[in-house]
Amino acid sequence: MYVRPATAAAAAFLGFTLTLLGGTASSAAANGPDSAAATAAAAAADRAVLGDPVVYAHRGASAYAPENTLDAIDMAMRLGFDWVENDVQRTRDGELVVIHDDTLSRTTDVEEVFPDRKPWRVKDFTAAEIARLDAGSWFDEEFGGARVPTLREYMGRVQRNQQRLLLEIKKPELYPGIEEQTLQLLDELGWLDERHVTRRLVVQSFSADSVRIVHGLRPDLVTAFLGTPTVADLPKYAEFTDRINPWHTTISADWVEAVHDLLGAHGRAMEVDTWIVDDAATARKVADMGVDGIITNAPDVVQAAIDGL
Repeated sequence: MYVRPATAAAAAFLGFTLTLLGGTASSAAANGPDSAAATAAAAAADRAVLGDPVVYAHRGASAYAPENTLDAIDMAMRLGFDWVENDVQRTRDGELVVIHDDTLSRTTDVEEVFPDRKPWRVKDFTAAEIARLDAGSWFDEEFGGARVPTLREYMGRVQRNQQRLLLEIKKPELYPGIEEQTLQLLDELGWLDERHVTRRLVVQSFSADSVRIVHGLRPDLVTAFLGTPTVADLPKYAEFTDRINPWHTTISADWVEAVHDLLGAHGRAMEVDTWIVDDAATARKVADMGVDGIITNAPDVVQAAIDGL
């Protein structure tokens, strides 16, 4: 398995330090007031240092709670995962909201509340109108009343949960200027200081132009391109991004190695975070390919699989 270059020396140091302390971080955490959560958090820290793939909760822990809701990121926290992924779009009156589809019909009751507004596009509704919608019952009645969060609300919960964010700018071609607006909000909320930029935030998009815009506006930010460029084209992406995040069915160990062989926009080896992996066998397969991260709806399933490698 590929070990990220920056982690080898840190792993050796961690092992030495834990020996001096008389145990592992996980065993120490198990004696705390909330042993399950503490153990999961400590184990995640151990894994990050040792170079195992980072597990990202896709749209929150969306196998267990309605995607992109506050419930979903709370579920990820309860499962012990601090990296969550979301999707950002914009309402008719300019509010940034967290939702995957560019229409509201799949994950809300918009067809019942606004039956005459077909095709129910996000950009055709105001933030107040979207706030009226139930974004949980479609998943399970247990989550009835969940709402489509604004990005501001979502960031407040991420901050409260002490989580980290893989933020996707969704369909930016529908929302001119959304990159600058998203960064302005993140800055206002304190998420563009050095600590957040270096440890807690990654911005990605399927649009290379959008990623390039984000990099131009904030060259210090870690960015990712969603897709699988050819090996020949990879150097072009390395000029403005740090990661290439492909669908897991489109990659091989050789392709992952080709990405790792390049230095990204910040002069470090480029990384690969693959999606969407929800079963143990595929998780082990992509981990063996050397990916740096795995984006999943079922983070607990994936973590258990790679822990067994």
